[in-house]
Amino acid sequence: MFYYKTVSVNPKLPSRINRLQELAYNVWFSWNPRATDLFKRIDPYLWEDVYHNPVRFLINVQQDEINAAAEDSQYLEEYDQVMADYDQYMHEEKWFQRNYPQHNGQPIAYFSAEFGLHESLPVYSGGLGLLAGDHTKAASDLGLPFVGVGLLYKHGYFTQRINNEGWQTAEYPELNFAEMPLRTVVDDEGRELIIMLNFPGRKVYLKVWRLNVGVVQIYLLDADIAMNSKEDRLLTSQLYGGGKDMRISQEIILGIGGVRALRAMGINPYAWHINEGHAAFLCLERMRELVSAGVPLATAKEAIRSNTLFTTHTPVPAGHDIFDRGMIEHYMRNMYDELGMDLDRFMQLASGHGGSTFNMTLLGMNLSGYTNGVSKLHGSVTRKMFHHIFKPIPLEEVPIDSVTNGVHTKSWLAQELSDLFSQYLGENWHKDIANKEVWEKVENIPDEQLWQTHKKLKQKTIEYARGIIKEQRRRNQETAKRIHEVDNYLDPEALTIGFARRFATYKRATLLFRDKERLARLLSDPERPVQLIFAGKAHPADQPGKEFIKVINDIANEEPFKGKIVFLQDYDINMARYLVQGVDVWLNTPRWPMEASGTSGMKAGTNGILNCSVLDGWWPEAYNGQNGFAIGEDIEYPSEEEQDHHDASYLYSLLEDVIIPAFYERKNGISPEWIKRMKSCLRTITWQFSTERMVKDYTQKYYVNCIEKGIKFQQNNFELAAQLKGFKEYIKENWHHVNIEQVKTHGKDDMSIGEELQMEAVVRLGPIWYKDVNVDIVYGKESGNTLKNIRSIPMKDVEKLSDGLYRFKGSLKLDQGTLGYALRVRPINEHFTHKFELPLITWAPNF
Repeated sequence: MFYYKTVSVNPKLPSRINRLQELAYNVWFSWNPRATDLFKRIDPYLWEDVYHNPVRFLINVQQDEINAAAEDSQYLEEYDQVMADYDQYMHEEKWFQRNYPQHNGQPIAYFSAEFGLHESLPVYSGGLGLLAGDHTKAASDLGLPFVGVGLLYKHGYFTQRINNEGWQTAEYPELNFAEMPLRTVVDDEGRELIIMLNFPGRKVYLKVWRLNVGVVQIYLLDADIAMNSKEDRLLTSQLYGGGKDMRISQEIILGIGGVRALRAMGINPYAWHINEGHAAFLCLERMRELVSAGVPLATAKEAIRSNTLFTTHTPVPAGHDIFDRGMIEHYMRNMYDELGMDLDRFMQLASGHGGSTFNMTLLGMNLSGYTNGVSKLHGSVTRKMFHHIFKPIPLEEVPIDSVTNGVHTKSWLAQELSDLFSQYLGENWHKDIANKEVWEKVENIPDEQLWQTHKKLKQKTIEYARGIIKEQRRRNQETAKRIHEVDNYLDPEALTIGFARRFATYKRATLLFRDKERLARLLSDPERPVQLIFAGKAHPADQPGKEFIKVINDIANEEPFKGKIVFLQDYDINMARYLVQGVDVWLNTPRWPMEASGTSGMKAGTNGILNCSVLDGWWPEAYNGQNGFAIGEDIEYPSEEEQDHHDASYLYSLLEDVIIPAFYERKNGISPEWIKRMKSCLRTITWQFSTERMVKDYTQKYYVNCIEKGIKFQQNNFELAAQLKGFKEYIKENWHHVNIEQVKTHGKDDMSIGEELQMEAVVRLGPIWYKDVNVDIVYGKESGNTLKNIRSIPMKDVEKLSDGLYRFKGSLKLDQGTLGYALRVRPINEHFTHKFELPLITWAPNF
C-alpha cells in the first residue's frame, strides 16, 4: 500500500479572454444566451457533456481550443460585447436605487430550503426552489440589496430513472462542488468560514459557500466537512430526504445556522423574508440574540416581528412541517432555555392545538409582522385554513395577504421569441417587462412569423424528447428495434399537449386516462391527431405518485398510444425550458383548490403556449376567455371521485369541441383562432406574471415597510418595541371591560342610493382610552349567513358620558343591493402592522 495526493491541472485562460472565469462564477450567464454561447462556441460537444456548466467546462476544455478562441477575431468581438453588457449590468443604477435610494445598502435576507437557478446547480426539487431562484434573479435585475440563504445538498434531490418496467427509480449522484459555480467564503485571515451549532449532545460545524447571481449573492450551508462526525456530514446530504429527525435538523441548520452565517460575514439584514416554514427557526435565533443582549423576551418578539415577512406556499394542512412535543424538547432545549422559556410557553409559539404540536407555518406567522400566500386564491384558502387562530375576525379580514408568483422572463423565454420581441416590441422590451403597455405591441407581430417561430421551437422540443427516450432505452439495454422506433415518435404537425410537474397525486396526472377509448379516438384521428408529453418526479417515498408514473409508461407502450404518449425521465430546469417553449398546450389538472400557484403554466404562457387548466392557483387571475382554456368550475364537490369524473368529462369535451378545432382550422397554413389566442396569451400573461412585477410588489408592500419599521423599533434601545409590547399587554388585560351597551340606527330598511344610514353606539371601555380603539360600522353584501366584500368605517364623533363610558356616532352611504351591517370595537395603534395585529374584537349584540 502506498499513499498519494491528487492535483488538478486545468487549462490556462489566455489573458485576452481570462474574464471567462469571472463569467463562469456568476449565474448571470444563465439568463443571457450570448454569454453561454461564449463557452459553447469553443467546444459545443463538451458544452453538452458538462451539462451547460461553465466552471466544469473551463476545467475540461482543451488548451489549444481555448488558445484558438483567443485568436479568433469574430469570437473576440462577441466576447467584448458580452463583457461590456455584463459590466454595464453589474454597475448601472437599477430600479431600487432610483426609487428607494435611502434604503440602498440595507440588506433584505431571503431564506429558502432550495434555490433552483440552473441545471449546473442541481440542488432544487420543484416549484418552491424554482420560484426562489427566479425571485433572486429578479432581485438582481431590480437592484435590491438582497441576500439569499439556503442549504447545499451533496446529492441534490435525486436523479430519476425509468426502468424497463416503467417504474421510477432514484439515484443519488455525489455532486462535486469544486466543479460548480460556487466558491467557499473565507474569513478575514483567509481561512474557510465555519459556523458552529449546538445539537443535542454534540456540536455541528457548517461551511459557507457563496453563489453570485448577478449583483446579489446566495449563501449556502454545508455540513459535509471533516470536522463533523460521519452521521452529521449527512445532514446536508439530500433535499427532502430522511425522516422527521433529518427534517428538523436541516431546518435548524437553515434557520439558526443561516442567521449565524450572515452575522459572521458582517451582514446584518434590515428585512427578513421567510420563504415557507422550513426557515422559520430564524425568528427564534434572532430572538435569542436580543435576549442574550439584555432585551426582554416580549420586547424582542415585537422587534423581530416588525421587519419579518413570512410566505406560505402550501394550501393543504398535510403539507406543513409539524413536530411533536418530544422532538421539540430534544432538539430545542438549549434554545428555549436561553430564551428564558419553559417547554409549554415555547410550544405555544407554534401551536394551534394547545401546545401538543409545533407547526413551522404557525411559527412563521406568529413571529412575522406580515404573512402572504402566492396567489389571490391561495391567500383566500390560507385565510380559511388558519381562521381558527384569528377568531372572531371575519374570514375575509384574516390578516393574510397575497402576492401572486411570477417567473423570470429572460430565464424561460425562447431566444427565438426574444429576438421577435426585440424586432416588434422594441430592443429594450426586457428592461420594462412588467409594463403592460409594452405587451400591447404583440399585435404588431405578423401571424405567419409568430407561427413559424413556434413551429421551429416545437420541432426542437420533439427532437429533444426523442433523444431523452432513446438514451433511456440505451441505458436500460433495450433492443435496437426499440431504440430506433423512437425516431418516428411524436409528429411535429400534431397538436402537442405537455404535462410536466411534481407527481403529487393531487395534481392528477392521469386524469386524461379515465376514458381510454375516448382518449384513443382523440389521439388517433388521422385528420386531427393529438399527442401527449409527460415529465415529472414523484418523491421517492410517495408510492401513489410513483404508481401514476408507472400507469403513464404502461399506457405509452400500448396500441394505439405508442409514439403518441411519451414520458420523459429526470425532469429538470433544462427539460422544462424545452417543454414550456415547444408544446402547443400546457395541461394543468390539480384538484381544486389545492394548487397554491403553478409557475410552470406562467413559463409556458410567456412563450405563447396556451394553458388548459383547472381554475386553481394563478389561473383564475390570468384567464380571460381568450388567452387559454379553463377546465370545469371553481367549486367544491361532495367527493374526489365526483370531482375527477366531472373534470375529466369536461376536459374531453373541451378538447373535442374547442381546442382541437381551434388548432386545426387553418387558413393559408395557419390557424387564425390559435394565433389570436397566442397573442392574447403573450399580451396578458407575460407582464403580469413576471418576477419583475412580483418582486416590485414584495418591495412596495413589504420590504420597504419592514426596513423602515425595523429601524424605528430598534431605536433608543428598542423603545418603540417595548412600548408596543406594553400597550398590547395592557389592552389584553383590560379588554374584558369592553362592551357595546346600546345601539341606535337612524334609517329605513328600504333605502335609496345616496341616502345615509346614521348610527350611534354607547360603548363601555373601562380603563381603556377611547383613542386606543375604533368603533367600526362593518358592512358588506349579504350572502347566506355571512357578509362578503366586507368594508368598515370608523365612527369618528365621540362623546364622553362618564368615566369609561362613551357615545360614538357615524354614518355611511350604502351601495345598491341587499346589504348587511354590524358594529364592533377593536384596539388600534399607529404602530400595528395591520389592523388585527391584536386580534381582539367585541361585536354589538343583535340590534
